[in-house]
Amino acid sequence: MNSSTPFRVAALYRFVRLDRCEELRAPLAAFCCGRGIKGTLLIAREGINGTVAGSETAIAELIAHLEAMPEFAGLDVKYSAASEMPFHRMKVRLKREIVTMGVPDIDPLAGAGAYVDPSDWNALISDPGTVVIDTRNDYEVSLGTFAGAVDPKTTSFRDFPDWVARNREILDGRKVAMFCTGGIRCEKATAYVRSLGIGDVFHLKGGILKYLEDVPAEESLWQGECFVFDERVSVAHGLTVGDAELCRACRHPLTAADRLSPKFAEGVSCERCYDSRTEADRARYAERHRQVELAAARGAGPHIGS
Repeated sequence: MNSSTPFRVAALYRFVRLDRCEELRAPLAAFCCGRGIKGTLLIAREGINGTVAGSETAIAELIAHLEAMPEFAGLDVKYSAASEMPFHRMKVRLKREIVTMGVPDIDPLAGAGAYVDPSDWNALISDPGTVVIDTRNDYEVSLGTFAGAVDPKTTSFRDFPDWVARNREILDGRKVAMFCTGGIRCEKATAYVRSLGIGDVFHLKGGILKYLEDVPAEESLWQGECFVFDERVSVAHGLTVGDAELCRACRHPLTAADRLSPKFAEGVSCERCYDSRTEADRARYAERHRQVELAAARGAGPHIGS
């Protein structure tokens, strides 16, 4: 972090059997809000998951606070930086699952695949006997993925088990290497695949974020940028902020090439949503965008989510 990137972003998770979800919710929210931290933390009986941002001191205090709880010792955390606060508010939510697959009795604590460090990932996915699966959703994959990876084209993680059922033949008898943004989805995805009797299953430790942090660009097999769930939209090698922007009409991430489309208008439309919206819709979006720009010009802070 430096003066141009004063906010520290922490993506964190831990699978653990948690029996005091309701007890934790309000104190965690108060702890974060009292330190100016914003973002989202999800708590469920299977653990904790979230991404938050704040000052370096505030984030350090939060991680220390969580690590001091016996349930969260050994928390998986990945850090990056941002020039502006990438979240509008702080939310601590109770959920049925911290990452929703919708399949009961999947236990990542007992059944997840073998971790592969970023330094060893290139060798694994370059092996002709390995099938590489991107477990993220289609809009995330559209910004970037690993060379040669299979894109299941899911719109929700709930769709992943159905994709596996329809594509079982490409997994049987091969090494299966899976990856996701920060590692959490792969804990469940690999546990699910192993529960079907497929044994040679691996996943990228720390996810794409850790790979982009650790592996030099000149050695990388990553192509494009990595979508992140905050106002930065994407990150590149070294976890620098990427070039992608969100279409504010449909929330789909857009590359620089996407923004050259004649159907793209900032804050109003993009190639993907133009034909599914009416002129009245676009007029509303245009007015909303005008108000956002006016608020920014007045120095009034974010117009949405404030």
